[in-house]
Amino acid sequence: MKPSNPSTSTLDDKRRRAYQAGGRITRDRMTREAPMNAEALDAIETSDIVVVEGCYDHVEFVLGALDLPYQAIKVGHLGRVHLRPDQLLVINCPGQLPAPEIVQVRDFVAAGGTLFSTDWALRNVLEPAFPGFVEFNEHPTHDDVVRIDIIESDSPYLTGVLDADDDPQWWLEGSSYPIRVLDKEQVRVLITSRELGEKYGEKPVAVVFNFGKGEVFHMISHYFLQRAEFRNARHQKTAASYAADKGVAFDEAMADMASDLSLYEVEAAATSSRMFANIASDKKRRWIEEQRRRQQESGPNGDQ
Repeated sequence: MKPSNPSTSTLDDKRRRAYQAGGRITRDRMTREAPMNAEALDAIETSDIVVVEGCYDHVEFVLGALDLPYQAIKVGHLGRVHLRPDQLLVINCPGQLPAPEIVQVRDFVAAGGTLFSTDWALRNVLEPAFPGFVEFNEHPTHDDVVRIDIIESDSPYLTGVLDADDDPQWWLEGSSYPIRVLDKEQVRVLITSRELGEKYGEKPVAVVFNFGKGEVFHMISHYFLQRAEFRNARHQKTAASYAADKGVAFDEAMADMASDLSLYEVEAAATSSRMFANIASDKKRRWIEEQRRRQQESGPNGDQ
């Protein structure tokens, strides 16, 4: 049984600051390395991202660190929202949606929407909404930290997530749900962990699959990571040294805010921040391009 999640006022301040630093690094690197994606990220409006709040995970804090606007919805209130294919829907763990909202999520993705979910949403949302793709393997994890590796290095969702010298860890909360892939042809494993497989029977950390015109992303454990573990001397270097390695110079305010943070803490935050930024910017960029294509096809007067 997962412990009660602390309120927003009592969440670990150090974790929050690690994500603020990770968000800054992500934004600066995208501006320099992927300017078109950075522009798409800047074009995101509040209605583009809908977040279903969770009592265990808080992806919205990652969005805040990335300075991304979003619309927050309480569990059970999603049915009041008219979802559009151009939106990104985030369902935090545990994702206990009523049956009509499960159907709503399925139809949203089928029409072209993008779903991003975490941990227990595997059992509570993905299994009933998208049967036959992935499932919980019935072997929940302990509170643990595992090394991760990228599988699809050429995936646009993983651009800039890991560099050659990086060694990020992924936190597993007690009772996290390992991901068993059922449809190996349709489900792509983006991030994996040999340690996760050895300890809990399944290697996938992050997966994606298409459904209808849309796609579904899912990750084990919580996206707002809440525990650190130092495994080598590199991890104990400073946050500023990690930023410098990525070509990012902290201003005085950011340097002061991150002065007591370790490389490990900021590396873990920057890794998850960059992946979400990639997903969000790719979604927005594709939609902008689709709108431009439709305008060109319709002509200057809107004629087909």
